[in-house]
Amino acid sequence: MLWAAVGVVALGFFIALEIAARHYGEPGPITSQAQEVIFAPRSGTVLYVSMALMMVVLTWRERFIALGAAVGIDLVFWIVRSMVGAQMMAGNGALWVTLGCAVIAVTRRTGRERALLLKGVGLALLLVAGRKTGYTWLLITSKTRPMVLDQYVATADHALGNPSWLAGRIVQATGSVGHHVLDWVYIQLAVAAVAVALYQLRHVAAERRFPGHHLVRTFLVIGLLGPGIYMIFPVVGPILAYGADGGHWALADLWPNTPPPLGTPAPMPFDEITPRNCMPSLHTAWATAIFVHSRKGPRALRWAGTFWLVATLGATLGFGYHYGADIVAGVVFTLTIEAALRAIDHGWDRSATWIVGYGAAVFAALLASYRYLSVEMAGLPWLFGPLIILSMLSVIYGYVRTTRLWDREAASVRLPQPRREAQPELV
Repeated sequence: MLWAAVGVVALGFFIALEIAARHYGEPGPITSQAQEVIFAPRSGTVLYVSMALMMVVLTWRERFIALGAAVGIDLVFWIVRSMVGAQMMAGNGALWVTLGCAVIAVTRRTGRERALLLKGVGLALLLVAGRKTGYTWLLITSKTRPMVLDQYVATADHALGNPSWLAGRIVQATGSVGHHVLDWVYIQLAVAAVAVALYQLRHVAAERRFPGHHLVRTFLVIGLLGPGIYMIFPVVGPILAYGADGGHWALADLWPNTPPPLGTPAPMPFDEITPRNCMPSLHTAWATAIFVHSRKGPRALRWAGTFWLVATLGATLGFGYHYGADIVAGVVFTLTIEAALRAIDHGWDRSATWIVGYGAAVFAALLASYRYLSVEMAGLPWLFGPLIILSMLSVIYGYVRTTRLWDREAASVRLPQPRREAQPELV
């Protein structure tokens, strides 16, 4: 019943986004995904990554068959497209195999085996649909939010020392090597996510069930809720609002050499093409989720999670995609979602209500202060700068303290209870 309810809600959400996209003359997530059954996909990597997540429910023999079938189908598509001069892109085979597994689950499996395979297929398709939904959301933000609030965030960022301007100059000083490394990390965020997710789901095929909580759930919820905040707080980023990339829409060509001057902030118009996707920074949110979920893995995975978080922060700031205020909001946003999802698995008690409510309150307070107290924040950086950082650290501390308590409780439940010796009867 739960999975059916989730499916109905998701379908209604996708239909609503499809209608909204059609209103602006663009295909929505349902149409875009249907087209990729035949036409060149936008990202073959995402389709193969999704298939890899689906294959955690299969045996090793079935995995080799599925992978071989996907590669074979893509080779056929590649030959046909080269003959007719169409766009070359792999990934259709992975989508065909995923859909084929759904058909097999319905027609050839029964009971628990059918449910498990359908959950694997659903996980893969949700990941693909989430990416398509993100594209549609970004289109909607650019069409429905003609005014952006970059001046408010840039003003508030003075309290943090304008970290995007500082990071931008550091990245420039590293030359092409630093730029290429950070660019690769920024673009291939899904690679680290899949590595952590596959580690967490490695026992699904043997145990015939999914764990109570894993990284993919957090990724999907972040992608679902984040764009809604874009609609409330539209921001395009320093490289566009204050840099050459913004063209004639930019206030001036200041990034990253000259910090923006202080003044009275106001909403500013921007084009109808650029997504308003800065507040909060979802790249930071996803990288934070990867870091959190990698903590229980082996040392190599923990180091990889740390590297991806640090490099993602360097890229988001150093490329001028985000302000420092976006980063702080992204961390608080993620830990609040992560706490809520873990609370569902643990059980919703007083500690869960406290940490989720506190995280949501801090996140709302940050956004409100960026919008309505930005001038005061810039005027008193010695006060508001530490307050912003302390607010984030307080959420981090609350999350770590609460989840460690939950882990100890779960461990005590799993420990075998000592057997009591039978007492002799008294006569």
